[in-house]
Amino acid sequence: MTYQQATDYLFASQPAFHIVGAAAYKPGLQNTYSLMEHLGNPHLRFRSVHVAGTNGKGSVSHLIAASLQCAGLRVGLYTSPHLLDFRERIRINGQMIGQQEVVRFVEENRSFLDALKPSFFETAMAMAFDCFAREQVDVAVVEVGLGGRLDSTNIISPLLSVITNIGLDHTEFLGSTLPEIAAEKAGIIKQATPCVIGETDPQTAPVFLKKAEECGILGDGLETSGCRLWFADQCAYLRRCRLHDAPECQLHGLYQDKNMQTAYVALRALYPVFPSLRSEAVKRGFAEVCTLTGLRGRWEVLAKEPLVVCDTGHNSHGIKYVAEQLREQKRPLRIVFGMVDDKDVDTVMQLMPREAVYYFTQARTRRAIPAERMRALWRQVAGEKAAASCYQTVEEAVKAAIKEAAADDLVFIGGSNYVVGEALSLFPKQ
Repeated sequence: MTYQQATDYLFASQPAFHIVGAAAYKPGLQNTYSLMEHLGNPHLRFRSVHVAGTNGKGSVSHLIAASLQCAGLRVGLYTSPHLLDFRERIRINGQMIGQQEVVRFVEENRSFLDALKPSFFETAMAMAFDCFAREQVDVAVVEVGLGGRLDSTNIISPLLSVITNIGLDHTEFLGSTLPEIAAEKAGIIKQATPCVIGETDPQTAPVFLKKAEECGILGDGLETSGCRLWFADQCAYLRRCRLHDAPECQLHGLYQDKNMQTAYVALRALYPVFPSLRSEAVKRGFAEVCTLTGLRGRWEVLAKEPLVVCDTGHNSHGIKYVAEQLREQKRPLRIVFGMVDDKDVDTVMQLMPREAVYYFTQARTRRAIPAERMRALWRQVAGEKAAASCYQTVEEAVKAAIKEAAADDLVFIGGSNYVVGEALSLFPKQ
């Protein structure tokens, strides 16, 4: 079996959420426990950090992993989705799992997978945990796929749980209100296990406090001993040692200040477990996070003249900050944009800059909203004469935007992970 055959099998036999959407979602942990038992319970053979949240969990996971790596640890990193290569989901010290390791896993476990019929995400996670156990990582940073309570990653017993923020996304699975969604995310909070909450919100804070009380982890300040719940934006230690004293981070989006704050407090909480995690390791981890971990698509500069930038913000909670950053630019804007059908498109349209030329497109996924529909929705907001054209492929839209742009224009590419992933393949990595 070749690597291509192995990934074709994974995508064809186990429909992936990033391809088919809700039909691929299998809430509950029974399949995961069956997979773990079949593999010899690899999740019990390494320490972990568990990261959930509506937005920013990928960036926070990478910041934590990079800093732990700089502290001299062997660090596994499991995230989703991937942008270019399936193997981006599973890394050790920044290196993707080998193609032959993917082939080995599929060949050795295919008959069991055919019988169990797990979701694509469950299988990918099982592959990651099997890899981390085999490679004897010191710690693995594990990003939740969707929600928390019923997410298949929620079988681990982490050193620390992290919840970045709560926004209205995946409401068909997690609930239609912020407290309902927070309750699902709070499902990763474990008994006697410290937890960091990235942002304080009056609607969701009571949910986390109630769960923390049930789990016996209420407390105050990083300086206290024992298990604690911390809200990163209220941490007394952080107020005394402001993050702007740290070197510039490789992540440049406006929202990254909050992600850096969350990751910083999480790393402070991990220091008693990993004494080598000193300030020098954290500073280097932040300064070189993309280089060390391979993270891409977060306000990433793809070209200079014209300036071409992409960002994976893909729901109203995340695009709010992308739109704000676009408005702050002092350049004419050309925006290549496409979304998928489970997002709050109407709200996103209201957030996007009006003074821009739009190139609406659709990624190669059945979930993509047709470009013509995107343009129609935009013109309901910006007016029938709004500058907006349609392209059937991301490549066509990107090339048209660059061709029509002046040297000092900004071409922005975004709206979904899939649009960004296809765009990245068009540019040599900087």
